[in-house]
Amino acid sequence: MSLFDTRVPAVVLRIDRNPFHHGTLGAVRSLGRAGVDVHVVADCAQSPVGASRYLSGLHTPPPPGASPAEIAAVLHRVAARIARPAVLIPMDDACAVAVGRARAELAPAFLLPDQPGELPARVADKAELAGVCASLDVPHPETLVPDGAAEAARAAWRLGLPVVAKWSRPWLVPSGGGLRSTVLVRSAQEAGELFLRAEEAGSRLLLQAFLPPGADRDWFFHGYADRSGAVRAGGPGRKTRARPRGAGLTAVGRWTPNPQVRALAERTTAELGYRGVFDLDFRRCGTTGRYHLLDFNPRPGAQFRLFTDTAGLDVVRALHLDLTHRPLPQGAPRWGRRFVVENYAPLSALRPEREAQGGRELAWHARDDRAPGRALWALWGRHVGARLRDRAHRGRDARPDTAPPARARVVRQASAPATNRTGVPDRPDEDRAGSH
Repeated sequence: MSLFDTRVPAVVLRIDRNPFHHGTLGAVRSLGRAGVDVHVVADCAQSPVGASRYLSGLHTPPPPGASPAEIAAVLHRVAARIARPAVLIPMDDACAVAVGRARAELAPAFLLPDQPGELPARVADKAELAGVCASLDVPHPETLVPDGAAEAARAAWRLGLPVVAKWSRPWLVPSGGGLRSTVLVRSAQEAGELFLRAEEAGSRLLLQAFLPPGADRDWFFHGYADRSGAVRAGGPGRKTRARPRGAGLTAVGRWTPNPQVRALAERTTAELGYRGVFDLDFRRCGTTGRYHLLDFNPRPGAQFRLFTDTAGLDVVRALHLDLTHRPLPQGAPRWGRRFVVENYAPLSALRPEREAQGGRELAWHARDDRAPGRALWALWGRHVGARLRDRAHRGRDARPDTAPPARARVVRQASAPATNRTGVPDRPDEDRAGSH
């Protein structure tokens, strides 16, 4: 007899347009291998996800920037087509927030964790998270939320340059407008100018003390808080390779024991009364050694499959089992297990895997589901080629018709590179799925 109630399908929901969101494929494979019908509500037209043998159905997602009401309306249409209750799995923050707010409306068509509807929005909001950490006495970088451009400039000086600037609700930042969810600000003037774009960004600007990256400083914790609040599945992981280098999304991660990170994660979710899947990002301060909570993502992280224990349990499987009132198997952590994202760390993926403790899982390639891995490289090649052509085109457009005389040229200092939430160069828009 299967551990899973295979009569209950799963619906994986993602509103962002990142075609290379490997976490979506991870959810499809994890539950599909267990015999669960998995439907995806996302744009998979140019994504390897659509090639998976474990995909039961594809459904048109809400448009980018859709309101919670629009997202709920799409889900009602999907529920009518499936015609039976389903476990709903939001894969980005915008969807997690919308589903939390519409929880009562979406039941009983969808099975969802029982928690306050505004809690996902509260922890996903970067400004609100600073207050949450302060109330719980959880280490968090010093954060200021200015009320004007002049105050933003003063706050940057007070925190000490450079500082990290974040939009409190990054899922509202429009794509294609030149705004990044997080940047490293190197001058007070830059902080003031950035504040003036708050209306465009759709949320408040906050400034945060910069914790420099370094060896063994970037950690994450994935878990599932069950109906009783106990954290099941998941565990602490260390980012061993990132894109871009030094921070950013996890290109190679390792399941590594860390009692301090675990204790912080369990205490935070318990005191908040959080239920469901979560993904927390931490950075260890090189001066104090304390682990600071940088982000609380109320949904699965893209690398959640790293934490697959000896019983085959991961956070997505734990969610399905718990919401269908099935017991969760008791497995042991597979310390040393690695997760590699091939298109972001190709050399690590191609390197022969030694018989190390815990083993290794690739994000796209799998022996029992080969089509997504084959599709990846063709799609990724076209994607990279298009970006290079676009970059070359922009360079030609920016080139003056006549170069000034050599002695008249002015060499200007390059603007600070866009950075991610931890304060290092940001990844392109299509790589920012909330994924880590």
